Amino acid sequence: MKHIWVSVLLIAISFSAGGLDMAEIYDKAEEFSDIFSDPNTGLTVFPTLMVPTGGKYEGMGTAYSAVALDSGYMEANPSASSVLDNTELSFLHNNWIADSNLEGVVYTMRLNDLGIGFGGKFLYVPFSSYNDFGERIGSGYYSETVATANVSYNFFSSYHFYGVALGANVKVAYRSVPATTVSDQSALAGLLDVGALTRLNFLKFYSSRSKNFSIGVVLKNLGPMVKNEPLPTAVTLGLAYSPFRPIIIAYDLNIPVGYGQGAEQINMAGGLDVSVTDFFSIQSGFNYRGANPRFTLGGSVDLKNVSFVANYTLDLSTQFEAFDRFSIEAKINLGDEGRLALRNRVDEYYLIGVEEFADGNLDKAIAAFERAIELDPGFVPAIDYLAEVKRQQENRDRLKSLQ
Repeated sequence: MKHIWVSVLLIAISFSAGGLDMAEIYDKAEEFSDIFSDPNTGLTVFPTLMVPTGGKYEGMGTAYSAVALDSGYMEANPSASSVLDNTELSFLHNNWIADSNLEGVVYTMRLNDLGIGFGGKFLYVPFSSYNDFGERIGSGYYSETVATANVSYNFFSSYHFYGVALGANVKVAYRSVPATTVSDQSALAGLLDVGALTRLNFLKFYSSRSKNFSIGVVLKNLGPMVKNEPLPTAVTLGLAYSPFRPIIIAYDLNIPVGYGQGAEQINMAGGLDVSVTDFFSIQSGFNYRGANPRFTLGGSVDLKNVSFVANYTLDLSTQFEAFDRFSIEAKINLGDEGRLALRNRVDEYYLIGVEEFADGNLDKAIAAFERAIELDPGFVPAIDYLAEVKRQQENRDRLKSLQ
């Protein structure tokens, strides 16, 4: 409840600040955030794990665990690789803060109900070190690298039931700190993400095969302490709802799990995706964690075989005089392994069967429905129609035998 009121008050501040310049808005937001500061924020190791690389995952404020419609699932919900439409290869760049940058790459593909993926992200921060006399004694890069291998499977999927997708990420993270600056601070860690995802129809006011309501549950960054510092382990509960075809509303509740010291307070994220045209959509998001609320606005352009996603994030670390907190993603569509073409062929045979049945050509209708079922054994409409046509054919043959 507390966090709900935080959201309401932050929105009120944003509307009441119309007559203020940007610096005044920034100062007021900082004063307000201090009221809800969390003393345990920032005590975990590997901050790269908490920084979104980009894409729609960042554009929707990281409220993506129940959305997970593209390669952004790698950071949001590992179970989603088994339900993606296309094989994707994504390249991401994020101008984070000042001279620090974040690079990422993700490859993912699906084979029927099995999904696999591989990804990596790399954060680097240039710096110089000085001694007590102000003399420069060295320079280099602080960097963090995270490599991820993903696998998931969609269980119990059928025509009427979306299924329950379960998946896991196995991650290896490495922190590099030059010994000339601080010795013995480089570190290696192993982590595990586990997630689940399902979709259903709920308060749906339009006709579509796709489900309009999603539920996601994820345990992120589970692993042992690194040099006596905890990993940012958390449980995420996510919901996504599409009240109308072009709109997706999402909400994630993040529950940090602490061990060895106090955990952070519960934090949350909310996001919105609106499809303006078939090839252009806009995203916006809000993330509240500690004393640093984060607002993001982004857009996505989908061409034939490639998509581009750009985001801009505003929070208390954003520098208005510097071009930072901007991210861009180039996502290459490598096809769907023929799934759409197969579905179109099934639909074609199904419609032929319906037309032949309506015209009284039962034998031709049976042949068409059987062909549709041969291509997709779980296509329930064709199965139901075939049973009805065979029943009528048996009745017809029975009447003929009595004549």
